[in-house]
Amino acid sequence: MNLYTIDTGKFKLDGGAMFGVVPKVIWQKTNPADDRNLIDMAMRCLLIEDGNRLFLIDNGIGHKYDAKFQGLYAIDHNITLDASLAKHGFSRSDVTDLILTHLHFDHCGGTTYYNADKNRYEVAFPNAKIYLQKDHLALAQKPNAREKASFFKENIEPVAESGQLTLLEGNTQLTDAISLEVVNGHTIGQQLPVIRYKDKTILYAADLFPTYGHIPLPYVMGYDTQPLVTLDERAGYLKRLSDENTILFYEHDPYNECGLVKIDEKGRYSSGETFPLTNVL
Repeated sequence: MNLYTIDTGKFKLDGGAMFGVVPKVIWQKTNPADDRNLIDMAMRCLLIEDGNRLFLIDNGIGHKYDAKFQGLYAIDHNITLDASLAKHGFSRSDVTDLILTHLHFDHCGGTTYYNADKNRYEVAFPNAKIYLQKDHLALAQKPNAREKASFFKENIEPVAESGQLTLLEGNTQLTDAISLEVVNGHTIGQQLPVIRYKDKTILYAADLFPTYGHIPLPYVMGYDTQPLVTLDERAGYLKRLSDENTILFYEHDPYNECGLVKIDEKGRYSSGETFPLTNVL
C-alpha cells in the first residue's frame, strides 16, 4: 500500500464560524485571521494505492465557479487536483474508488465538471465507484435551512444519476485496510476513513477535527448542525486517538498535514506532535 497527499488548493472561511464559542484571542494563536476575519483553509485529500485499486478521499472545491464565488471564499487554485495527481503519476481516470466524506461543496466540488459543450455537468472520475452514506445523500437532496448553502445540485445530482454511486448504511469495512466510520454532529452521515498502514492507524479527520487548532474538546465549529452530538463524538475519538496513538490526517489545516493527540494530567486533550505524511511512510 502507498499513501499520497493530494493538495487541491486553499480557500478561506470566517474564523468565528470555524471556532464557534471559542474567543478569537484564543483561536487566532493557531489559525490567524486576515482583515476580514477569514482564516486559511487547506483542501487536502488522501490518495491510497492498494494493489490494483486507487482510492481518493474527497476532492476539494473544483473549478466550476464564477469570479464572485471565488472572491467570496478567496479560493486559491495555484495547486490543483489534477496537478497533484500527476505529481504521483496518476490522473482522475485512474481512480477506481472515490470516498466522499460528505457533500459540502469544499469536500466534493471536484467530483463533477461542466462539459466541453457547456450543457451539463458530468462526473470527473469516469472509472470510479463512489461511496457515500445513504442518509447523507437524502439530506443533501432535501437539505435543512441551516445547511442549504453548503449543498450544490451540480455536485450531487450528476453523481446520483451516474450509476457509479454505492450507498452505504453505517460503519463499513471497505477493504482489509480501509474502513469508514459514521459521525453525525457536523452533518448527518459524515463518514471518516480509517486506514491501517503497516503498524499504524490513520484517521482522515474531515470536519470532525478540521485543523490542528480544533483538538481541544469544546472547539466545535459554528457550522455543525448538532453541536452537542459533535461534543460526544469528539470526546470518544479523543480518548481513542490518545490511547491508541492514532495519527490524524488534517483535511483543512493549512500548516500541518498530520498530528497526534496528547492528554495532560488534568485530562485535557490538546494537539501533540505534527509532521508531514512522508514521516509516516
